[in-house]
Amino acid sequence: MPVYQLGEMVSLVFMAFALGMDAFSISLGMGMQQIRLKRIAIAGLVVGFFHTVMPFTGIVLGSFISTQIGHYAELSGGLLLVAIGAQMIFSAFNYETKKLVQPVGLGLIFFAFSVSLDSFSVGLSLGLSNGKTVIALILFAAASTFLTWAGMLMGKKVYGLLGAYSEILGGSILVGFGLHILFS
Repeated sequence: MPVYQLGEMVSLVFMAFALGMDAFSISLGMGMQQIRLKRIAIAGLVVGFFHTVMPFTGIVLGSFISTQIGHYAELSGGLLLVAIGAQMIFSAFNYETKKLVQPVGLGLIFFAFSVSLDSFSVGLSLGLSNGKTVIALILFAAASTFLTWAGMLMGKKVYGLLGAYSEILGGSILVGFGLHILFS
Protein backbone atom coordinates (compact mmCIF):
# COMPACT_ATOMS: atom_id res chain seq x y z
CA MET A 1 0.00 0.00 0.00
CA PRO A 2 1.59 3.31 -1.07
CA VAL A 3 2.15 5.95 1.56
CA TYR A 4 -0.47 8.35 0.16
CA GLN A 5 -3.15 5.64 0.35
CA LEU A 6 -2.16 4.86 3.93
CA GLY A 7 -2.45 8.57 4.72
CA GLU A 8 -5.93 8.66 3.19
CA MET A 9 -7.00 5.63 5.26
CA VAL A 10 -5.71 7.22 8.45
CA SER A 11 -7.57 10.42 7.57
CA LEU A 12 -10.79 8.48 7.02
CA VAL A 13 -10.40 6.67 10.36
CA PHE A 14 -9.91 9.97 12.19
CA MET A 15 -12.84 11.50 10.32
CA ALA A 16 -15.04 8.53 11.26
CA PHE A 17 -14.18 8.88 14.95
CA ALA A 18 -14.65 12.64 14.83
CA LEU A 19 -18.12 12.15 13.34
CA GLY A 20 -18.91 9.48 15.90
CA MET A 21 -17.92 11.65 18.86
CA ASP A 22 -21.18 13.59 18.74
CA ALA A 23 -23.01 10.26 18.90
CA PHE A 24 -20.87 9.38 21.92
CA SER A 25 -21.57 12.68 23.69
CA ILE A 26 -25.30 12.53 23.10
CA SER A 27 -25.47 8.82 23.90
CA LEU A 28 -23.84 9.56 27.23
CA GLY A 29 -26.81 11.75 28.09
CA MET A 30 -29.38 9.35 26.63
CA GLY A 31 -27.86 6.39 28.49
CA MET A 32 -28.73 8.03 31.79
CA GLN A 33 -32.42 7.28 31.17
CA GLN A 34 -32.09 3.70 32.46
CA ILE A 35 -32.19 2.06 29.04
CA ARG A 36 -32.06 -1.73 28.71
CA LEU A 37 -29.07 -3.34 27.04
CA LYS A 38 -31.21 -4.55 24.13
CA ARG A 39 -32.29 -0.95 23.43
CA ILE A 40 -28.67 0.20 23.64
CA ALA A 41 -27.68 -2.41 21.06
CA ILE A 42 -30.51 -1.41 18.73
CA ALA A 43 -29.79 2.31 19.16
CA GLY A 44 -26.13 1.80 18.23
CA LEU A 45 -27.08 -0.09 15.09
CA VAL A 46 -29.64 2.53 14.05
CA VAL A 47 -27.12 5.35 14.60
CA GLY A 48 -24.58 3.38 12.56
CA PHE A 49 -27.14 2.95 9.79
CA PHE A 50 -27.88 6.69 9.76
CA HIS A 51 -24.13 7.43 9.73
CA THR A 52 -24.04 5.42 6.51
CA VAL A 53 -27.19 6.76 4.86
CA MET A 54 -26.62 10.46 5.62
CA PRO A 55 -23.12 10.79 4.11
CA PHE A 56 -24.16 8.60 1.18
CA THR A 57 -27.10 10.93 0.57
CA GLY A 58 -24.69 13.86 0.77
CA ILE A 59 -22.34 12.24 -1.71
CA VAL A 60 -25.19 11.53 -4.13
CA LEU A 61 -26.52 15.09 -3.95
CA GLY A 62 -23.02 16.40 -4.54
CA SER A 63 -21.22 19.56 -3.62
CA PHE A 64 -23.64 21.67 -5.69
CA ILE A 65 -25.95 22.21 -2.74
CA SER A 66 -23.47 21.86 0.14
CA THR A 67 -23.23 25.58 0.81
CA GLN A 68 -27.02 25.96 1.03
CA ILE A 69 -28.16 22.83 2.89
CA GLY A 70 -25.09 22.15 5.04
CA HIS A 71 -25.73 25.15 7.29
CA TYR A 72 -29.46 24.43 7.68
CA ALA A 73 -28.79 20.77 8.51
CA GLU A 74 -26.44 21.77 11.33
CA LEU A 75 -28.87 24.44 12.55
CA SER A 76 -31.82 22.03 12.71
CA GLY A 77 -29.68 19.38 14.40
CA GLY A 78 -28.53 21.84 17.06
CA LEU A 79 -32.07 23.02 17.73
CA LEU A 80 -33.30 19.44 17.98
CA LEU A 81 -30.61 18.56 20.54
CA VAL A 82 -31.41 21.64 22.65
CA ALA A 83 -35.10 20.70 22.62
CA ILE A 84 -34.45 17.07 23.59
CA GLY A 85 -32.04 18.11 26.36
CA ALA A 86 -34.41 20.76 27.73
CA GLN A 87 -37.23 18.22 27.79
CA MET A 88 -35.02 15.80 29.76
CA ILE A 89 -34.15 18.50 32.30
CA PHE A 90 -37.78 19.58 32.74
CA SER A 91 -39.00 15.99 33.08
CA ALA A 92 -36.44 15.42 35.86
CA PHE A 93 -38.21 18.10 37.91
CA ASN A 94 -41.73 17.00 36.97
CA TYR A 95 -42.17 13.33 37.79
CA GLU A 96 -45.71 13.27 36.35
CA THR A 97 -44.49 14.22 32.87
CA LYS A 98 -43.98 11.26 30.60
CA LYS A 99 -40.55 11.23 28.99
CA LEU A 100 -41.01 12.65 25.53
CA VAL A 101 -37.86 11.46 23.82
CA GLN A 102 -36.38 8.05 24.44
CA PRO A 103 -34.29 6.01 22.04
CA VAL A 104 -37.30 3.90 21.06
CA GLY A 105 -39.45 4.13 17.92
CA LEU A 106 -39.76 7.65 16.58
CA GLY A 107 -37.54 8.98 19.37
CA LEU A 108 -34.77 6.67 18.19
CA ILE A 109 -35.17 7.93 14.62
CA PHE A 110 -34.93 11.57 15.80
CA PHE A 111 -31.93 10.71 17.95
CA ALA A 112 -30.09 8.89 15.14
CA PHE A 113 -30.99 11.58 12.61
CA SER A 114 -29.80 14.43 14.84
CA VAL A 115 -26.40 12.87 15.53
CA SER A 116 -25.96 12.01 11.84
CA LEU A 117 -26.64 15.44 10.36
CA ASP A 118 -22.99 16.46 10.39
CA SER A 119 -22.11 13.32 8.44
CA PHE A 120 -24.45 14.55 5.70
CA SER A 121 -22.29 17.65 5.34
CA VAL A 122 -19.15 15.52 5.32
CA GLY A 123 -20.71 13.39 2.57
CA LEU A 124 -21.29 16.51 0.53
CA SER A 125 -17.65 17.45 0.85
CA LEU A 126 -16.33 13.94 0.13
CA GLY A 127 -17.77 13.88 -3.37
CA LEU A 128 -17.71 10.83 -5.52
CA SER A 129 -14.34 9.14 -5.18
CA ASN A 130 -13.74 5.61 -6.49
CA GLY A 131 -13.64 2.86 -3.84
CA LYS A 132 -12.85 5.18 -0.95
CA THR A 133 -16.50 6.12 -0.63
CA VAL A 134 -17.45 2.60 0.40
CA ILE A 135 -14.57 2.42 2.87
CA ALA A 136 -15.53 5.80 4.32
CA LEU A 137 -19.15 4.74 4.77
CA ILE A 138 -18.14 1.50 6.49
CA LEU A 139 -15.78 3.37 8.81
CA PHE A 140 -18.45 5.99 9.62
CA ALA A 141 -20.98 3.28 10.50
CA ALA A 142 -18.55 1.24 12.61
CA ALA A 143 -17.18 4.19 14.56
CA SER A 144 -20.59 5.73 15.27
CA THR A 145 -22.08 2.38 16.31
CA PHE A 146 -19.21 1.63 18.68
CA LEU A 147 -19.17 5.15 20.16
CA THR A 148 -22.96 5.13 20.63
CA TRP A 149 -22.72 1.87 22.54
CA ALA A 150 -19.83 3.18 24.63
CA GLY A 151 -21.64 6.42 25.44
CA MET A 152 -24.89 4.72 26.42
CA LEU A 153 -23.13 2.14 28.58
CA MET A 154 -21.12 4.84 30.33
CA GLY A 155 -24.31 6.89 30.81
CA LYS A 156 -25.98 3.85 32.35
CA LYS A 157 -23.09 3.54 34.85
CA VAL A 158 -23.20 7.26 35.65
CA TYR A 159 -26.93 6.98 36.34
CA GLY A 160 -26.17 4.32 38.92
CA LEU A 161 -23.79 6.74 40.63
CA LEU A 162 -25.87 9.93 40.41
CA GLY A 163 -29.44 8.62 40.58
CA ALA A 164 -32.14 11.15 39.69
CA TYR A 165 -29.59 13.92 39.11
CA SER A 166 -28.18 12.01 36.14
CA GLU A 167 -31.18 12.95 33.97
CA ILE A 168 -30.42 16.62 34.63
CA LEU A 169 -26.77 15.97 33.76
CA GLY A 170 -27.77 14.07 30.61
CA GLY A 171 -30.13 16.83 29.52
CA SER A 172 -27.44 19.42 30.20
CA ILE A 173 -25.01 17.49 28.00
CA LEU A 174 -27.53 17.45 25.15
CA VAL A 175 -28.33 21.17 25.54
CA GLY A 176 -24.63 22.03 25.71
CA PHE A 177 -23.83 20.01 22.64
CA GLY A 178 -26.78 21.53 20.75
CA LEU A 179 -25.66 25.04 21.70
CA HIS A 180 -22.13 24.20 20.61
CA ILE A 181 -23.45 23.18 17.19
CA LEU A 182 -25.58 26.32 16.93
CA PHE A 183 -22.85 28.78 17.89
CA SER A 184 -19.70 27.20 16.46
